[in-house]
Amino acid sequence: MTVTAKTSGKAAARPAERAARDVSARESGPLTEAIELLFFAYRDFISDPDELLAKYDFGRAHHRVIHFVGRHPGITVAELLNILRITKQSLARVLRQLIERGFIEQETGKQDRRQRLLFLTPSGLELEQRLAAPQQARVAAALASAGPGAEAAWRAVLLALVNEDDRPEVERLITARPVRTGQN
Repeated sequence: MTVTAKTSGKAAARPAERAARDVSARESGPLTEAIELLFFAYRDFISDPDELLAKYDFGRAHHRVIHFVGRHPGITVAELLNILRITKQSLARVLRQLIERGFIEQETGKQDRRQRLLFLTPSGLELEQRLAAPQQARVAAALASAGPGAEAAWRAVLLALVNEDDRPEVERLITARPVRTGQN
C-alpha cells in the first residue's frame, strides 16, 4: 500500500504541474499573438494554391519552383537550390515532374555547358498566374484594409524576419524584374 500511496501522490502532482505549464503556455502577449497570426495567415495564404496544386498532384515545393522560375527566367538549378534551401534530391524530383508534365523546360547554359537554365513553358506561365492570382488578391485586400503605410510596414517586418546575412540577396531577388529572354 505504501507504493500505491507514493505512486498516487506523484500521479496527483503531475496533473497539477501540467496544468501550471498549460496555463503558462496559453498566456498571450503581443509576440505570441503575432506568431500565431503568422501561422494563421500562412495557412490561409496558401489554401487557394494548395487546392489548385492538388488537382495536379503537386505540392508546395512545386509551387515555389514555379514561382521562382517564373520570376527569374533562365535561373540555374544552383541558384534555385540556394533560394529554396532544399536538397538536390528533392529539387530533382520536383523539377523532373514539372518538366515531364510540360510546365518547365531547361536549356544548357551558353557560357557554361554544365549549367541548366530553367524557364516556364506557356502552360507553366498559365499555372503560375493561376496560383498567384488569389494570393495577390488576398495581399492587396489585406494591405488596403490595413490603411496607409501598411505596405512599407509589412515589407519591413517580413524582411526583418529574414536572416540578417540573407537580407541583401533577398532584397535583390524580390526587386528584380523578370526578363523573359533566352527561351527557345
